[in-house]
This record gives sequence, structure tokens and C-alpha cells, in this order.
Amino acid sequence: MLEIKSFLFGLFGTNTYVVRNEKSEAIIIDPACSNPYEQEALLRYIQTENLTVKAIIATHGHLDHLWGATWVCEQWHLPVLMHAADRQMAEAMQDQYNLFGVQRTAEPFPIASLRATEKSFRPEFEIIETPGHTPGSVCLYWSKEKVLISGDTLFHMGYGRTDLPGGDIGQLIDSLGRLFTLPPDVRVYPGHGDSTTIGAEAR
Repeated sequence: MLEIKSFLFGLFGTNTYVVRNEKSEAIIIDPACSNPYEQEALLRYIQTENLTVKAIIATHGHLDHLWGATWVCEQWHLPVLMHAADRQMAEAMQDQYNLFGVQRTAEPFPIASLRATEKSFRPEFEIIETPGHTPGSVCLYWSKEKVLISGDTLFHMGYGRTDLPGGDIGQLIDSLGRLFTLPPDVRVYPGHGDSTTIGAEAR
């Protein structure tokens, strides 16, 4: 049985998720905690619930999903796992800050391949590659629990933008088409905004 705790973090209102199983093992998805108050909220929840953080995962390499990556990696001594196609983007975080006019200095954080480590987490979830918003965008799917963490690929009444470097509208349409083959009652937890279902968005 999964439990999902969401936090609204960062300058762009990004959803950070803590997904836990019945063994109190947890995965932090999209560490967007951008200041000490947000970091404290995440840490307090994990400590209060006595969770063991097993992995830190980014659904893609954009800055707003990785504001807190350096702190989270240091806190739990783990790398951020992401698709290899977005690694260069994440490593060039200062370029993203400059593009959006963010007045801060990027701090490096360790990155490892999500694909290279996925067997460690099976059969807990499936990685669905969903390029379009970025080349390395992924969704995480728990088929038994009918839960999808969709990053910025699919939102409630919307989908990720494709006008940023690496975006591709054709790929995104293909990715959405594959997501819409999932059961209609799958609950979708997006990178921004409220949760929804596959059925509601496929209409």
C-alpha cells in the first residue's frame, strides 16, 4: 500500500512527492525545496514518520524540479536519479538560472542513471519514458496501486510546455498517447497543480 505526501515548493510552485511503502521506505521525487523553511518541512515529515529514504528521483532536468537537489543529496547521502538524456541539462543548472533570470548560484549535486538502477526498485514501479517536455522526461507508474507520477508531461487540464530548449511537441503528443492507454482510473500526480486521473485527461 502506497502513501503519497505532496509538498508545494519553490518559485514556480513545483510539487515534490514523498512516496512511501508499507515498510516505511520512501522515495523523494523532484526535490524542489528552495529555501531552509521548505527543507525543514521535508525533513520534519520524514523524521516524524520515521522513513528510510531509498532514492531521490527527478522526473526531468529542469531547474524548478531540482532547487533542493544539493541539500537533499547531502542530507541522505544519495545521488539524484534521472534519465541520461537530461543529465547534461541538469549539470548546466547555472545556464537555466540565467535563462529565467534567477539570481542564485548553482550548486553541483551527484547524478546517477535512473535506468541503471531501476532493477533495485522493481517490482515497485515502472519507468515510462515520456520525451517531449524534455528529452529525458519520465513518469513513474505503480500499476498495482494505479498511481502515476507524471512530472511535467501531463497536468490536470494540460501538459508540459515544449518551447524551452529540448522540447518537442511531436514527441510530447506521442508520449501523451501512450499514457492515455493506461487504465482510466489511474490517479495522476503532476509536477504542478492538482492531481487528476488518466480518464479525466484523456477525454
